[in-house]
Amino acid sequence: METSTAMLAQKKTNVRWMIVAVLFMITAINYADRATISLAGPEMAKELKFNSVTMGYIFSAFGWSYVIAQLPGGWLLDKFGSKIIYSFSIFFWSLFTLLTGTVGFLSGLSAVVLLFALRFFVGASEAPSFPANSRIVAAWFPKDERGTASAIFNSAQYAATVIFAPLMGWLIHTFSWHYVFTVMGVLGILFVFVWNKMIYDPKDHPMANDEEVAYIEEGGGLVSMDMHMKSGAPTEGPKLQYVGQLLKNRMMVGIYLAQYCINALTYFFITWFPVYLVKEKHMTILKAGFVAAIPAVCGFIGGVLGGVLSDAMLRRGYSLTVARKTPIVLGMLLSMTMVFCNYVELESAVIFFMALAFFGKGIGALGWAVNSDTAPKQIAGLSGGLLNVCGNISSITTPIAIGYIIESTGSFNGALVYVGVHAFIAMACYLFVVGEIKRVELK
Repeated sequence: METSTAMLAQKKTNVRWMIVAVLFMITAINYADRATISLAGPEMAKELKFNSVTMGYIFSAFGWSYVIAQLPGGWLLDKFGSKIIYSFSIFFWSLFTLLTGTVGFLSGLSAVVLLFALRFFVGASEAPSFPANSRIVAAWFPKDERGTASAIFNSAQYAATVIFAPLMGWLIHTFSWHYVFTVMGVLGILFVFVWNKMIYDPKDHPMANDEEVAYIEEGGGLVSMDMHMKSGAPTEGPKLQYVGQLLKNRMMVGIYLAQYCINALTYFFITWFPVYLVKEKHMTILKAGFVAAIPAVCGFIGGVLGGVLSDAMLRRGYSLTVARKTPIVLGMLLSMTMVFCNYVELESAVIFFMALAFFGKGIGALGWAVNSDTAPKQIAGLSGGLLNVCGNISSITTPIAIGYIIESTGSFNGALVYVGVHAFIAMACYLFVVGEIKRVELK
């Protein structure tokens, strides 16, 4: 009996998968709050008399601050740790989302300015989120589970549409676009309590035993990443000059450029895609909310599958380089099929090609797994912030470029080609620029 009890006591816990489930949930809320403006966009534009160019700039407001705040956000993560900074991040992005619902009380230029400002503050508040996700995965997961863990939290961007797009479409159809921001803002604020209850460092988590921590550490997990913060001694924070070494590294430059291109697909989907369904395919906003969930489901499945496939290849003896690049290249090839929507009329055909494209985008969205594999341990937060800076320049350029394309051509055909070209460039970066994938050693 005593032997049996001892064996149970030594059994490795699996708290790390609970951690990634929490990351999944908060990332779903994160992306839903980004997408509120796109689903509310058609009704908001009608009520406030905004044209496509104005909406393009409003869609981009999030991106300006999100990019600007990445390196400061990464620095804060490395100095103060993921838990506390992420907690503040969730609270403030939810608060500014909640306040966006008040914009309807204004009109004209004042409405444009306030809406841009609130979306700007949402972007700044969300800046630490993905670097923190990557940082937490690097601390909680061994190398051969990192692809799956990263794919799970990254696939939440599609789950956000599956879960929240029908809800938001129903709120707009039944009540008004204002209620979308109120409901999502309150939900995010409530989740702060869940976050603070569930998230700890591996060695401090009350539910993780020594066997699990040892397993993570032996597999390359950075379990001691934040230990210096518990000594009470003042620290200067990570050295910003290390960023220059990353920007001179060919592998990292290729990864950053590819992330920019992959995010062009993401920001088409969470800004202009519902508008595409309403304006180009003449769907009601309620129907668009449900239809948008179909490619999102496929993106979610592809996202999880890409990570599982990559980690399975690692366990079968393939190199880290081959295991990460294969899903990315195949995924980007599939993503380019969205251009076929320009040549079909049937709604079912459009949905099929969009679903296939976002399935591919999900498979290929392993940038955060690659970041966990390559980030120097001294600046894991800053490295993630730099990846997000480069990737999310797309959050500025994509909505604006598509707005001008639509305004000048009167259709979305050129917009789909624009996005498809970005998928091709991402594929080319991993094939011809990145080279061997390995952790960067700082000098």
